[in-house]
Amino acid sequence: MKKKAVAVLMTAVIAMGMVSAVSVQAGIEDKTLIVGFDAEYPPYGYMDDDGEYTGFDLELAQAVCDLEGWELEKKPINWDSKDMELNSGSIDCIWNGFTINGREDDYTWTPAYINNTQVFAVNKNSGIKKAADLAGKNVLVQADSSALAALQDEENTDIKALADSFGSLTQVPDYESALMELEAGSADAVAMDEGVALTKQAQNDNIVILDDVISQEQYGIAFKKGNDELRDQVWSTLLEMEKDGTVDKIAAKYPSINTANICISDNE
Repeated sequence: MKKKAVAVLMTAVIAMGMVSAVSVQAGIEDKTLIVGFDAEYPPYGYMDDDGEYTGFDLELAQAVCDLEGWELEKKPINWDSKDMELNSGSIDCIWNGFTINGREDDYTWTPAYINNTQVFAVNKNSGIKKAADLAGKNVLVQADSSALAALQDEENTDIKALADSFGSLTQVPDYESALMELEAGSADAVAMDEGVALTKQAQNDNIVILDDVISQEQYGIAFKKGNDELRDQVWSTLLEMEKDGTVDKIAAKYPSINTANICISDNE
C-alpha cells in the first residue's frame, strides 16, 4: 500500500513538473511583450500625428515581436515611476533611450545598442553661444534623467562647477514642457538628450544645440533583475536584425538617429 502511494505521489510530481515546463515554454513562445516608455521622448518613443505611439525604439520592439511571434503592448509610463512599473510586473522592460551608465547594477541590461550624448538646447536669439554663457541662467532638465545625473556628478568637477554656476537648475517632468518654457522665454536652456534635441530642432528652427557636451553614455534595454532569459531572447533577435539590415532600415526613418552611433554587436 505504501509502495502504491509512493508511486502515485511520484506520478503526480512528474506530472506537475511536466505542466510547469510546458507553462514556462508557453510563456516564452506565446508572449505579449509589454514595453514601458516615455511617450514624449522622440525619436525613441512618442505619439505621431495620427495618435499612434511610434519611434525608433518602439519600431525595434515591434520588429523583435514580429520575428518572435509575440504581441507588442506599448505602455506609456511616468518616467519617475518606471522602477515601480518594472518591479511590479506591469511592464517587461524599459525600452526608451534608457542610459546604462550609473545604473549598471539596478537592472538586467542588454548590451548597449546606441552611443548617445547629453547636450544643451537654447533659443537662437538668446545670445548664448557656449556652456559658460549659462552662468546665472535658468536651466531646465528632466527629473531622474541622465542629464540631471551628469550635472550633479560630484566626480566630474568641470561639469559640476558649470552646474553650480547656473542661476537655477530646475527639474521638469518631461522635455515637451521644458521646450515650451524655452520657447516662451521663461527658461534659458534645456539639458537633454541629443537625439531628442535634434528631433525638436528639425521641427523648430528657434532651437540651437550648443557644441559643449554634458556627458557621453550608452543606451540599453532594461529588464527586471534576474530576467536573463527574456533579455537574452530579445538581444539575440536584435543581433539578427542588425545583421540583416532591419535596424538600419528602421533608423533611416528617423533623421536624428545617427546610424554611426548604433552599436548592436555580439562582440561584447
